[in-house]
Amino acid sequence: MTGEWRADILGDGFEQLVLPLGEDDEGPLVATLVRSIPNSLRVLTGPFRDLDVLSLHGWSDYFFQPDVARRWTELGAHFYALDLRKYGRSLREGQTPGYITDLADYDADIGAALAAIGHRRGRRLVLVGHSTGGLTLSLWAARNPGRAAALVLNSPWLELQLGAMGRQALAPLVQARARWEPRGQQAAVDLGFYTRAQREVGALPAPGYRSRWRPEFGFATHPAWLAAILEGHRTIASGIEVGCPALVLLSARSSVQLTWRDEMTSSDSVLVVDEIARAATRLGRDVTIARIDGALHDVFLSRPEPREAAWRAVELWLARGALDRR
Repeated sequence: MTGEWRADILGDGFEQLVLPLGEDDEGPLVATLVRSIPNSLRVLTGPFRDLDVLSLHGWSDYFFQPDVARRWTELGAHFYALDLRKYGRSLREGQTPGYITDLADYDADIGAALAAIGHRRGRRLVLVGHSTGGLTLSLWAARNPGRAAALVLNSPWLELQLGAMGRQALAPLVQARARWEPRGQQAAVDLGFYTRAQREVGALPAPGYRSRWRPEFGFATHPAWLAAILEGHRTIASGIEVGCPALVLLSARSSVQLTWRDEMTSSDSVLVVDEIARAATRLGRDVTIARIDGALHDVFLSRPEPREAAWRAVELWLARGALDRR
């Protein structure tokens, strides 16, 4: 059974709810829903007072950004963030961080969160996903047409950094290894440049930040996890229909390099944004792509100017009727 709301690590104005999900071979599974206590005046007068916003983090990540929550609540929305199983608040002793063998397994996490939110008639659901969370929510929306009124995707990981041809060449090798050594070790994929860039622009440290939940060099990756990601990319490449308008926020440039460069403080050092922009056109019939000059991989952890430009893009997109175009 679901427990009770209690104080969250983000402090005043935030609460968390643990959502039991059964067990796997590593023990009990939970997801953790975080809510921002809404502004009592703005929920009555804000322009988006009929919105329930559910935010999903990326790989090797969790929710730690109170300013993001407060931006939504200042617009009148009810804001929630979900730490998936084996991430952040939901990671338990002895579990492999972030490990999953099928992204569809997260349907249980998302379903439990929506049940706890108690999405009511007359309210509209906006899903916000960063990086791997953007991939996960896109696939979920396609499997659950009509549930979401809009998708806001913050640098969603819709395609491998090697591109479609690289993914197609790599996939059979990854799938074969996933069958006989699903939790086998793989070469490190995070050189720490992304975390350094966030520090350089002043986004870190932040309230509620826990390096053990968001290590500088990321979680170790495993063949079965990578096979699940590649299958998600293949599904996107084949074309899906998320069933609602989607806004895709991307940096204007990429800087995926093997050595540190100062340009990483004003670009996406994780994904190849041109590949993501191409893949985004396969999400459905109503997709808007906004390229934010100077943004990092997480556009809302960038310097103030690109961060504000990203928020303007979101608010303008919603104000111009995106929620009414389903």
